[in-house]
Amino acid sequence: MYDGRLSAPAPTRTAAGAGSPALLLIAHGSRDPRHAATVDALVVQLRTLRPSLEVATAYLDHCAPRIPQVVSRLDGAPAVAVPLLLGRAFHARSDIPAALREAGADLPLADVLGPSPLLLDALDRRLAEAEAGLDVGSAAVRSRTGVVLAAAGSSDRAANAATRAVAAEWQRTRGWAAVEVAYASATPPHVPDAIAALRARGVRRVAVAPYLLAPGLLPDRIASSAGTADLLAPVLGAAPEIAELLLHRYDQARVAVPAAPALTA
Repeated sequence: MYDGRLSAPAPTRTAAGAGSPALLLIAHGSRDPRHAATVDALVVQLRTLRPSLEVATAYLDHCAPRIPQVVSRLDGAPAVAVPLLLGRAFHARSDIPAALREAGADLPLADVLGPSPLLLDALDRRLAEAEAGLDVGSAAVRSRTGVVLAAAGSSDRAANAATRAVAAEWQRTRGWAAVEVAYASATPPHVPDAIAALRARGVRRVAVAPYLLAPGLLPDRIASSAGTADLLAPVLGAAPEIAELLLHRYDQARVAVPAAPALTA
């Protein structure tokens, strides 16, 4: 099991809680019920870490409640919108700001989760927790292991470049033999291509690490195409590092927001 020894320092915890702006967690949404279950599990962690902090959840699509419904519950109370997104692609740049504007919500919008050393810690955790888990605390094991960082993929070249930068940083800071990026969408390369590239480089043990927040169609696609890998990690899910990072992004964005009363029922 992962023992946390590779964890980067946790973001500074403040006394934010009672009287602080609410945290409006905005997730993409999915028809797969595992997606909402993951979001719910993250909310439980947020409330455990900050018991007096109001946390509300809204979805862009597929799930309820949607952003206008939750904004109406805020009833003008101060809040900070925190996107449950790994990168700054179309949803972060356009969809969420537009949905907030249309709902009449003039709220500070926190940054997306990536990049962050805490995401690398969460990836390490999931590799260690896989069924045939890696000893990620061993430098020797890492030096003999190649990893496929399997992301959703995007039509946005900058978003894909950001994923490649995460892969490079993960290899550089954690000492993997190699890290190749693959995408689950129409954007190449795909998981089998990345596995083959690692094998061609002489890597003997290959692990696939989904760079995705919740189970669903794309993680299932990654899993079904990872058959020739030696290990498949779970999605990031409700890893404690994700909850810590959400609070860190909230803290960064809430500086200029006044104190808030409790959300209405």
